Amino acid sequence: MDITTISDIRLLVDSFYAKVKNDPTIGPVFNDRIINWDTHLQKMYRFWQTILLGEHTYGDSPFPVHAQMPIDATHFNRWIFLWHETVDEYFEGVVADEAKWRGDKMATVFLSKITYYRTNHINPML
Repeated sequence: MDITTISDIRLLVDSFYAKVKNDPTIGPVFNDRIINWDTHLQKMYRFWQTILLGEHTYGDSPFPVHAQMPIDATHFNRWIFLWHETVDEYFEGVVADEAKWRGDKMATVFLSKITYYRTNHINPML
């Protein structure tokens, strides 16, 4: 079954973040920063609904929140692994493949930008 509805998005996001919360590599980064998980999950539903279903419910910019976090390639690689694992557990099809591709691309871009800012000792425009 492919990702086709907001219920599918909720299943994906809830399942993924359940893993994230308990993961020894990225769990502490998320758990130290997310005060209200319900609020975060609602935002992630809207984000992925916009990206994968084309239903424009998200209007924020996701990078600034990540720019100052103590994360590196190890964290992004773990995020990608858990993301792919979760997508593959529940879904298959064109949109599921796009979800994995989009996750890969976001992780690559975020890590590249974070590395650039740190290497050049400049603060990103937030």
